[in-house]
Amino acid sequence: MSKDKKRADLDEKFQQLRSMTNSTSANKASILVKASNHIRKLKDKIEKLNQELGSTSTYPNTENEHQQDSFPKVNVETLENMFTVNVESEQNCPGLLLTIIQVFEELGLDVLNAEAACNDGFELAAQGVWNEGAESLDAEIVKQVVIEAIRKWMSGTASP
Repeated sequence: MSKDKKRADLDEKFQQLRSMTNSTSANKASILVKASNHIRKLKDKIEKLNQELGSTSTYPNTENEHQQDSFPKVNVETLENMFTVNVESEQNCPGLLLTIIQVFEELGLDVLNAEAACNDGFELAAQGVWNEGAESLDAEIVKQVVIEAIRKWMSGTASP
């Protein structure tokens, strides 16, 4: 790899860091400091969410196979400031949509488009962006929080 190519790649990486941290500085040291602080804040947020969840597990604790089969499937994808959340269940889930929307609000997510079906089961496909000023989270963290909300909803402890 040529020296110019390496420099261009490095400059591109700094530009990505700069945009991810909303840095206005052109100084590489300042960009690195801001990125480091951003990473620390995200780690703190992850730790706090894990403490609130009481577990770092991303899968529901189930006591039997039937219960495991009936637990809704959750898939979360993020790309920069956008997110997509899909939840599917073969069973009807009255009240689950409201529970999940409340989770979105708590995480600072603005839903731009959502499709839900509750006829023969439950399906939710939601797309949106992070609220202005809210820090974006890793897809796995969002998934954990949604799964924990579903657990609470299933046990009847979710707040309507």
